[in-house]
Amino acid sequence: MLHWTEPHRRRRERGEKHPVMDFLFTYYTQRPSRLERWQPGFGVALEGGRDFLERRGYVETPQGVAVDPAELTPQRRETVEFIHRLLGATESRTAQLGCFGLHEWAMVYRISQDELRHSSWPLRLGRSGTDEVVESMRIRCSHYDAFRFFSTAARPLNSLQPTQQDRVRMEQPGCLHNNMDVFKWCYKLDPFVPSELMGDCFELAADIREMDMRASPYDLSELGYSPIEIETAHGRAEYVRRQRAFGERASRLRGRLIGVCAELLKR
Repeated sequence: MLHWTEPHRRRRERGEKHPVMDFLFTYYTQRPSRLERWQPGFGVALEGGRDFLERRGYVETPQGVAVDPAELTPQRRETVEFIHRLLGATESRTAQLGCFGLHEWAMVYRISQDELRHSSWPLRLGRSGTDEVVESMRIRCSHYDAFRFFSTAARPLNSLQPTQQDRVRMEQPGCLHNNMDVFKWCYKLDPFVPSELMGDCFELAADIREMDMRASPYDLSELGYSPIEIETAHGRAEYVRRQRAFGERASRLRGRLIGVCAELLKR
């Protein structure tokens, strides 16, 4: 995890913003220090693990130190039930490919440079060229947390109008943001999730975030991110190929997290 957390700390100390990597520590709220420390997950007893008693949520048992079952409060159980239901519904659906990352383009549609989320970085096709891409392609974003950041002018252009209440009904496994969010559902279940799964989900989110911004309208070549030109047939083909591969990785991780939820719900 130091591969990601240490550069983030150094940038933060310098007051330096990063248009790609900051997202992993701002939109997602798991602290770097929590990402770096190891934990066994629920149902594992550690012989000689008394150091864990200094952490909240651990208790000594005859078998060793383990996550305290009392951490699964009624409120947290409701969270587990929701995550289990959401992940299961997502996994049951066929991946819908071909959105081409237009959510990022819709976020900047017909707004001024000062209003851009990453206003320090230029738009690769300029203001009018960016708007033309949005107007020429079909937008079909099913992910509420992406859709809610669309510009006011772009919202009616989306063929779907997801709401927060639609998550279980609409989430699908081809969506890049949905697949990044497997990491979010991991840390929502902390400390029940083992570090190995948390780390794998964070790594996936980091890899997807890089692609997400390479396919965005921003010119980030100065940072070493070559663009995926989704306004071209070649760029769209590359996007779908990568989107499919990320979906396969996310499916495996989603299955592991569904298993964690299922074990907790047996209690």
